Amino acid sequence: MGASAMDAEVKTPDEYIAALPEPRRGEVRMLHELIRREAPELEPHMESGMVGYGTYHYRYDSGREGDWFVVGLAGRRAYISLYVSASDGDRYLAETYRDRLPKADIGRSCVRIKRLTDVDLATVAELVRAAAAAHPGA
Repeated sequence: MGASAMDAEVKTPDEYIAALPEPRRGEVRMLHELIRREAPELEPHMESGMVGYGTYHYRYDSGREGDWFVVGLAGRRAYISLYVSASDGDRYLAETYRDRLPKADIGRSCVRIKRLTDVDLATVAELVRAAAAAHPGA
């Protein structure tokens, strides 16, 4: 789905989710509810055409800085993207869950899920809690 005209029209996470086609809508809604339950301190908002949860400030050595979400959620055509903007100090947190989410495609900070039945939701919940804990006060 990516950035599209639909992304420009939606103003809230609920509108974003409602605009997704089924069965993706139901799966994204389930993950949205999981994130809200497991990390209620991460306030949902729209960010770059997806749902962001919480905000933290970053600053690179180059001097570039800005604000970004702690966790992001996007319903794409082929998969759901769960972005986790946190590290354990050495690696991106999402990468540390690769063995525990073997059917997900995991990049540095992104967990791509084809179907929710492919992943253990308790493990996803743990990842969300760990991301929130890595950014206290986000």
